Amino acid sequence: MEITKKQNIIIPNPETKDFLADAFYPEGGEKLPLVIFVHGYKGYKDWGAWNLMAEKFVKAGFFFVKFNFSHNGTTVDNPFNFGDLEAFGNNNYSRELSDLGVVIDYFTADPAVDKDKIILIGHSRGGAISIIKTYEDERIHGLITLASVDTLDRFPKNEAFENWKRAGVYYVMNGRTKQEMPHYYQFYEDYEKDMHRFDVERATEMAKAYFLIIHGTNDESVNVKNAEHLHLLHPNSELFLIENANHTFGAKEPWEKTSFRKT
Repeated sequence: MEITKKQNIIIPNPETKDFLADAFYPEGGEKLPLVIFVHGYKGYKDWGAWNLMAEKFVKAGFFFVKFNFSHNGTTVDNPFNFGDLEAFGNNNYSRELSDLGVVIDYFTADPAVDKDKIILIGHSRGGAISIIKTYEDERIHGLITLASVDTLDRFPKNEAFENWKRAGVYYVMNGRTKQEMPHYYQFYEDYEKDMHRFDVERATEMAKAYFLIIHGTNDESVNVKNAEHLHLLHPNSELFLIENANHTFGAKEPWEKTSFRKT
């Protein structure tokens, strides 16, 4: 099968800033279901094995899109590194939902896409963002969560929170790059002013689309109980647990293999 790959497409968003997206799809004339992959915290579209995942979906007959959130720390000139930590520090849930909406609008306009068949795949925090968007946007017909969190209230607590509020910033070490990643207090202020919108439990209960909830039983970052909770909240869902899988299901950065299988 011949696969068309359009990579590093510049997507403008007047509410945030320009960001990049990739589109993978098979050659041919028929309209295809659209699958949009939503990366998580400290993630990006070119991380690990996401390109292999894209190709797998294309071979199954889908139009597959992955993108960088505008404020994930990468840039349009350098999508592989966190070169804009100021943007990373100014990220928030409103910006991520805005970017995802722009991606849906952009690619449903593609003549190769069947705009009546839209599926989101969200990893980790991207799973929660995808749940909210699935509830808000009735164009979305299905959702797959990969190691998703069940709440977006994942901020520092108690004294650490007061220190953050007082200083205006706190830092988290990126274990892979060894960068100190800033988080400005505006992140919490954005959450606080729209807590009802960012209520993942409510969005899960209210969403009409079918959910496939996938989680590894050895997830070191997001406990498997998050998946079980989402499954209980959404009556039209299936829970699929992968024994001994970790938070990234065995993928890592860099990913230098040509398949998912162990050799």
